[in-house]
Amino acid sequence: MTLQIGDAAPEFSLPNQNGNTVNLADFRGQRVVIYFYPKDDTPGCTKEACNFRDQWSAFEQHGIAVLGISKDGATSHVKFINKYTLPFTLLSDAEPCPVAESYGSYGLKKFMGRESMGMMRHTFVVDSEGRIEKAYWKVKADTMADDILKDLGLA
Repeated sequence: MTLQIGDAAPEFSLPNQNGNTVNLADFRGQRVVIYFYPKDDTPGCTKEACNFRDQWSAFEQHGIAVLGISKDGATSHVKFINKYTLPFTLLSDAEPCPVAESYGSYGLKKFMGRESMGMMRHTFVVDSEGRIEKAYWKVKADTMADDILKDLGLA
């Protein structure tokens, strides 16, 4: 099942980089960007995170929270955040990645002729009422934050 615009965003509770539990319900009343990415400190994932970092003031100005989700643990997230001065929250969705799966962002991937199960690079904007406002199934890592701001009429 693929999430559609207007669908209720699947609820979740995941640990952040500090080990604290973050619930999607905590963001009711504001927009939140949820972006799924394969792995901390890899080329594409770094470009995407740094694009969100570079546009952070615009997201903050409009009261939009940003949550990055991968299967990496807290230690990896802390190193990634510190290395690139990331101002937003990173969450850990450990295998079998139930949250990513509920968003259609975990499954069979093909890379260089090899197949494996993994996290897919997808991004969602959840509106203030907890519904999917935008869904990005084909993400350009280096411009994802720019694209969201433009699509929401905030750039």
